[in-house]
Amino acid sequence: MQSVSNIRTIVQCCFMFWVIGIGIRFGLFVNSVESGAAAPLVSRPPGVEGFLPIGALTSLKYWLLSGTVHPVHPAALVIFLAILLMSLLAKKSFCSWLCPVGTISEGAQKLGRSLFGRNFRIWRWLDLLLRGIKYLLLLLFIKFILLDMSIDALAEFLDAPYWAVSDVKMLHFFTRMSITTMLVLASLAILSLLYKMFWCRYLCPYGALLGLASYISPFKIRRNISGCTGCKRCSAVCPSDLPVHSCKTVSSPECTGCLSCVANCPEQNVLAMQPFFWNKPLSKWIFPLVLVFIFMTVIVAGMLGGNWYTSLRFTDYQQLIPLVPYLRH
Repeated sequence: MQSVSNIRTIVQCCFMFWVIGIGIRFGLFVNSVESGAAAPLVSRPPGVEGFLPIGALTSLKYWLLSGTVHPVHPAALVIFLAILLMSLLAKKSFCSWLCPVGTISEGAQKLGRSLFGRNFRIWRWLDLLLRGIKYLLLLLFIKFILLDMSIDALAEFLDAPYWAVSDVKMLHFFTRMSITTMLVLASLAILSLLYKMFWCRYLCPYGALLGLASYISPFKIRRNISGCTGCKRCSAVCPSDLPVHSCKTVSSPECTGCLSCVANCPEQNVLAMQPFFWNKPLSKWIFPLVLVFIFMTVIVAGMLGGNWYTSLRFTDYQQLIPLVPYLRH
């Protein structure tokens, strides 16, 4: 079943190249504005709004309360809904199949294993304590955005210049790093070399939200107890250190649906990612096709519904981008 891992690697690489292309295109667009060009060298890619999850959460509440999609960064909401629906229907698959941060973290983990011969483990009690950090961060975002902000406060934020150029501020975060930012990212990189999926495991509130949503996913890792030999290979390769070998169904919010356990099970049809209503073995292509189909369907629906391209014009960016260093919220 190692072919399952190969399929995931192909999907990860394709999505990573797409994200890199978006980043390059957006960088060229912003450079056109900053250089004083009369027209952009390339058009602004709406996909860059996928890097604005906090604003997308704000847009989600605004959409639910007002019934309208805010026009400044509509793609942020569409991408957020696509990822959320993936978790509701196909486990936390975005994290292990599409997320560029997850792909980089996984690469760092493998590099660390090559450099040091293994990935280190944090004490069990400390591991459980640290996992709570991402849920605490998620709770703070839920409180401040979903609970505390009124519709007037939401509209004020979404209409503000800060939100309009939040994509540019995000770009500058990486292209104009402060010493503090460099030190933080370097620390995270080192920790990711030493410990498996450090950022995803302990600090990502986005992953925490998707994990909680994945509780109701019909797709879950299911183990045929009668055919299992108890070799524990599935648990040994799990990036979340879940006891897969002792679970009939893996329902943990920490499961990312990476299928590493399935790929490394030596027995035929003992472990499988299946919906609860299907008992027969599924093709190894089904789960990848399902998660990609969900993501692309929501994106296309957003495009066809007119909720993809920003209402901001090139001239708006020409006026707003010089203000970026002075905008605070």
